[in-house]
Amino acid sequence: MSAIAATRKNHGFDPNAFLATIGTGRKTLAVPKKETIYTQGDQADAVFYIQKGRVRLTVVSQTGREATLGMLGESNFFGEGALAGQALRMGSASALTDCEILRIDKKAMIEALHREHAFSEVFVAYLLARNIRYEEDLVDQLFNSSEKRLARVLLLLAHFGKEGVPETVVPKISQETLAEMVGTTRSRVSFFMNRFRKLGLIHYSGGIEGGLQVHSSLLSIVLND
Repeated sequence: MSAIAATRKNHGFDPNAFLATIGTGRKTLAVPKKETIYTQGDQADAVFYIQKGRVRLTVVSQTGREATLGMLGESNFFGEGALAGQALRMGSASALTDCEILRIDKKAMIEALHREHAFSEVFVAYLLARNIRYEEDLVDQLFNSSEKRLARVLLLLAHFGKEGVPETVVPKISQETLAEMVGTTRSRVSFFMNRFRKLGLIHYSGGIEGGLQVHSSLLSIVLND
């Protein structure tokens, strides 16, 4: 459960309902799959809130190497660096699926945070959760094997923790993207994915989207080896 979902459950506060009342400075965007939301180097003048779909965050080095920073789903904010004095975007954001995204101008977001205490709590809880996630990612990268890192990425993409029910990883994610997130080669990802499949830990559902079923209870065994 996300920090935002937990706050909504515990305090009865609905960010979607509140954000619909802030008036000027907000705009709902319909972003088709694979379309860019903003690009590294763009002006950082707004915060975004995912109402539907999934978003991929990436960064490109000076040598042209691209890295995937994360994949976000519904009820997640991104682009919050604009509130901390970030003048230009340090990374890019693009739609992994067809998305409905609320764009909130920097000024409107700041006013909303000052006006509604419950919303401020939700936003701070989200930022803290994101910070913890980044720390976990760093520890994972430094100390775990590439196989365990891949298993963790799959668990996160499948929202591990939802009562052990297998979740479909949507959209279809290429092995190149998984390799970027894990910090290894595509060939290693292919080797481990085949191993997970043979062990019954994942299942390719096929179809147009080629969804991947991740069996969280089994993958947790890999993480605890």
